[in-house]
Amino acid sequence: MWWLYVIVAAVLLFGVYAFLTLAGFETRVLSRRTTRTAESMYPSYADSPRRQRRYAGEHGGERTDEGATSRELKDTQP
Repeated sequence: MWWLYVIVAAVLLFGVYAFLTLAGFETRVLSRRTTRTAESMYPSYADSPRRQRRYAGEHGGERTDEGATSRELKDTQP
């Protein structure tokens, strides 16, 4: 009956080893460096420059050279 304890211990050790191996693999795969950017991954999701300017104007911003909108307050401060 002592061999049952050995088998249970071996199965538990193998389970721990398998979990750690799988977790390490997932960590390496999910945290590796990449050269992809949001612009290269989703090129068809961006609006045209005209629509971006229109959206910025409708929401109180102004289109800047970097492609971001400026939302500074206009004539609201003394």
